[in-house]
Amino acid sequence: MAAYRCPVCDFVFDETRGVPREGFPPGTAWNAVPDDWCCPDCGVREKIDFEEFTG
Repeated sequence: MAAYRCPVCDFVFDETRGVPREGFPPGTAWNAVPDDWCCPDCGVREKIDFEEFTG
């Protein structure tokens, strides 16, 4: 599974962990996240701005 990082605040969406507070349970694939989803920590960047993160 992959992870994706916000370039502004470094929030990481990890497919393995999901983001339950945003409605994405563990195992949620990145392609299942809506295109208009914004970073839940900074609210500045949208999904398209996230970069693949290798930790």
